[in-house]
Amino acid sequence: MYGRKQRPHLNVVVQKSVTQTFSTIQKNLSRITTGSGIQTLSATYVPIPVTVIHSNVTNAVQQVMDAMHAPVYFETYYTKGKNMNHLPRKVVDSIRKNKVCLNGRNTKGECAGREHEVVPGVIQSFRVTMTKFWSDRIANYAFEYAQLSKRKKVTAVHNKGKDEKLADSFFLESCQEVAKMYPNITYDEIGIDKCCLQLVEKPERFEVIVTPNLYGNLIANIAAGVSGGGNGEIMPGGSFGAEYAIFEQVGPVENHKNPVALLFSSVMMLRHLLLPLFADRLETAMKRVVSEGKCGNSNTTTQEVVDAVIANLD
Repeated sequence: MYGRKQRPHLNVVVQKSVTQTFSTIQKNLSRITTGSGIQTLSATYVPIPVTVIHSNVTNAVQQVMDAMHAPVYFETYYTKGKNMNHLPRKVVDSIRKNKVCLNGRNTKGECAGREHEVVPGVIQSFRVTMTKFWSDRIANYAFEYAQLSKRKKVTAVHNKGKDEKLADSFFLESCQEVAKMYPNITYDEIGIDKCCLQLVEKPERFEVIVTPNLYGNLIANIAAGVSGGGNGEIMPGGSFGAEYAIFEQVGPVENHKNPVALLFSSVMMLRHLLLPLFADRLETAMKRVVSEGKCGNSNTTTQEVVDAVIANLD
């Protein structure tokens, strides 16, 4: 008898909490001022729901958003359990509804695939590496991002050259095709091994890097280490699909108490939500806090960082 395959059991407890109400946000919006203290023109914002996967630092983000009177409210899910290969159904449904997620736990997987033991001692692995449709979308997004961000160079990362890897050949062909539509942007290619080396030795040679998923995870963690935030301390991250976006800090963050990376990720989230004024205010405050050395080192508590950011808001 054939039946629908059951989902693996997850030892996860999910609790939901809406951390701001519509009425509270609407009252706060009337109190927004500029850095000079002059009252801004009144504006009406529709409060935007955001799915939040709770961690030690998501409460810090909420405090800063409240202080800014940002027109977002959080649907927070408290997930408990070690088996987090799959997000609980309630969380997935919330992300599908809201289309934006602030992920405090960094629970996403590296790539989709299956493996099995062919004979004792021999493991065979299958995974979808690349399709032409995917590589076209990735290449288009990279060049669009470069143009909107006023970047002048896009570098495609591959593995040992297009003649040796079919998937990388797909990917590089897409990048080359899209590059022709952006003559004002310089395009080049580099192997993953050389890219990792130059990220450490000469990171200034890169502006926008476009890469398949697996190489991207390696590069992101190297970049986090080079920037001084190898443990999720300062490097923000964003994952963008056709409909959905997830924002999180880069690196292991399960027990991390430094909110700087997730606050920088919140800047990206605010821009994605088309709230650039709020994003600029938060980014300016964050840069001041980092320049003052208050970026959550071993002698600084989470609340001290939050207080410093709020004090630097214009």
